[in-house]
Amino acid sequence: MLHILKLDVGGIPQSWVNAEEATKHYAEGSIAWTLGKPIAVMRGGVSRQSGKQSIIELHSIIATKGSSRINLFDVTPAITKSKLYRRDQGVCAYCAGKVSEGDAEAEHITPASRGGDYSWMNLVISCRQCNQKKGNRSPEKAGMSLIYAPYIPSLYEDMILKGRNILADQMEFLAANLPKNSRLLKKYI
Repeated sequence: MLHILKLDVGGIPQSWVNAEEATKHYAEGSIAWTLGKPIAVMRGGVSRQSGKQSIIELHSIIATKGSSRINLFDVTPAITKSKLYRRDQGVCAYCAGKVSEGDAEAEHITPASRGGDYSWMNLVISCRQCNQKKGNRSPEKAGMSLIYAPYIPSLYEDMILKGRNILADQMEFLAANLPKNSRLLKKYI
């Protein structure tokens, strides 16, 4: 499926939209600017007056007019296991072993039964063996150190973590805005 990166007029990512949603923005005249080459052509009806078919070329990145729905600094991206897996690059936080996405477990650093919350800063990817070994204990009590520290992804990182088939110009735009210490710079760039 074709996904178009939708930004606000200031260049802040808002969402991934499909071709139909993007076409609606073009037709409404709500596109402020575009980036990238056209990636699809939507064809409409034929004008009785001119006899010409309406055509809208969709670009891979669109910015819409109006005020932003998302404030870059107020956003904590929603957590999903697949985004957590991509953030941690499929590496067990305790043994550094590579784990397939299907076998990976979202592991609470501080167990939920001990007050640990379901948050980016308290979750890491773990293999089943390490998750069972740690059990309902803190890493310290289990004698298991974290190989890497958890972190909250930026809005730009979150757009990458959502796992879309990201086109080169979309990735270039997102990567240019990643934090300098982002783990995703090493993985995708």
